[in-house]
Amino acid sequence: MRGKIDWKNIGLKCGIEFHQMLNTKHKLFCRCPTIIRKDDPHFIFRRVLRPTMSEMGEIDKAALFEFRKHRFFQYEGYNDTTCLVEMDEEPPHSINEEAIKIALEIALLLHANIVDEIHVMRKIVIDGSNTSGFQRTALIALNGYIKLGEKKIGINTICLEEDAARKISEDEEKVVYRLDRLGIPLIEIATAPEISSPEEALNVALKIGQLLRITGKVKRGLGTIRQDLNISINGGNRVEIKGVQQLYLIKKVVEYEALRQINLIKISEILKKRGLTLKKLETDMKYIDLTEIFSNTKSRLIKNILKKRGIIIGIKMPMFKEMLGYIIQPNRRLGTEFADRVKMQTKLRGIIHSDELPKYGISKEEIKRISKKLDIDKNDAFILIAGESEEVYKAISVILERAKDALRGVPGETRAINPDGTTHFTRPVPGAARMYPETDIRPYRVNKELLRKIRENLPEYPEEKLKKFVEKYGLSEQQAKEMITSYHLDIFEKIMENIKISPSIVATTLEGTLKSLRREGIKVDNITDKHLYELFKALADNKIAKEAIPKILVFLAEHENASIEDAIKSLGLERISETKVEEMVREILKEYTDRLNSMGRDKIINIIMGNIMKKVRGKIDGKIVYKIVKNIVMKYGK
Repeated sequence: MRGKIDWKNIGLKCGIEFHQMLNTKHKLFCRCPTIIRKDDPHFIFRRVLRPTMSEMGEIDKAALFEFRKHRFFQYEGYNDTTCLVEMDEEPPHSINEEAIKIALEIALLLHANIVDEIHVMRKIVIDGSNTSGFQRTALIALNGYIKLGEKKIGINTICLEEDAARKISEDEEKVVYRLDRLGIPLIEIATAPEISSPEEALNVALKIGQLLRITGKVKRGLGTIRQDLNISINGGNRVEIKGVQQLYLIKKVVEYEALRQINLIKISEILKKRGLTLKKLETDMKYIDLTEIFSNTKSRLIKNILKKRGIIIGIKMPMFKEMLGYIIQPNRRLGTEFADRVKMQTKLRGIIHSDELPKYGISKEEIKRISKKLDIDKNDAFILIAGESEEVYKAISVILERAKDALRGVPGETRAINPDGTTHFTRPVPGAARMYPETDIRPYRVNKELLRKIRENLPEYPEEKLKKFVEKYGLSEQQAKEMITSYHLDIFEKIMENIKISPSIVATTLEGTLKSLRREGIKVDNITDKHLYELFKALADNKIAKEAIPKILVFLAEHENASIEDAIKSLGLERISETKVEEMVREILKEYTDRLNSMGRDKIINIIMGNIMKKVRGKIDGKIVYKIVKNIVMKYGK
């Protein structure tokens, strides 16, 4: 599939919204720290949220969609790091000035026009991730840009907003959130829909990620940056894909969504060519209770549902033959889209459709009886929905609405990412009625003197850093490029500025060793910047050998609260003196005195080197050991 799509010809348009946590001391509207907790919460409470009308008298359809799920929300908090603001029991405090300054710095790096006065707005959120039922967001700047070669990609808006609560679990009745993340400052950067290929989308993400990291003022690690993609093609519709965390998936997500829209348009064209209209769909799409047909079924799936007094409803899908089984993305068919809607809007686990039968133990005879009951013609298909009566009848209208969307082509909707880069439906695209002013927070006036100070202290652009890393630090071109895009860029520079150590060793550790350990399943996210700084300080102070670095990193990853000193002591990696190595070499050499001439000194050096390194690896640099061994062996007996 890759390389076969002419992106220009299909009119691909893509915009990206970046949501990056800022590394501030306090949250955006209170003095709570911006830390993610791993211990058990101290208290819980429950809420039910309801959508409200905007000042225009409208209710956002996405908010209404979430409300109709009829779930309650359970919140978990901590006595020492959660306050009444997060619980929505107290008005928000003044906006965090540290966060504003970081946001202004990022806006200037993106060549954007800063607003004169920052006003906080409320954005309706009814999925429970905000206890108040809305997210506070403030516009910082407009009309910026980045350059990719000769092309400019516009930055429509730059906003400062509070992060949502962290989802812990969910089921049919409730969603559990933790309040440690709620209120952490986020910078939101929204590009114009000017990205025209999957490759370009990835390059934009890398470029903006670079600019964020060179500030040294953003948080790092999985979950600290999230990208939402807005994608459309000619004849399609804007689809919002939420929560892409891994950069490597961006190309695939854009590619798969474009493919999905291409195939949905093809399906629409086939249905229309067969003569299907919205009116015909509504009149011919009948449904019948088919429970009696399955009274003696051998299908285990159906038997289990009937044991729970469930029912089976069959729905005629006029003109949909072979359309429900039509592949629209890898491992996903149009029928999967119907199933997604049913699962999101009812308590049912999905649907069964005729294009996939016989399957699930449903026999050919049962299929014949279903087709006869539903009056299925040669171009028709059918859907079976099974389960509790109330949920089954609720699903009928969901399926009718999705069938109408199939006839129209590409529905505008919000989708979430699957691990393989495909996506699934979550809710309709939110409307403009979801924003209204925040009355509890005073506006923040941006003065010229503040902007002047920030401009004077802007960090170097990536191109300038690349040159410095090669010319000043002596990194290879490849190493320098890796460090510029690295999540460890800021700690690399801090180490270089404060510790006399080989830049190449530091770069290799950060971009080579840590990545290798991650691939091996080591939890390197437990290794903090403080750990890394102290590790290289220990190396520079000759407390450890270079060979000890991987062992120490593994220890720190597996012992979250351990220090470098703990690792050195526990692993027995205290540095050994050169004098001790000399003693060990002379002791081993005694065994080979009679064979110096017959075996040759070079071979003896290799043998002794192997024996010594087994005992001192990680305690002293191997080059120093080799120098000692060679010096003693070559002089011995002369």
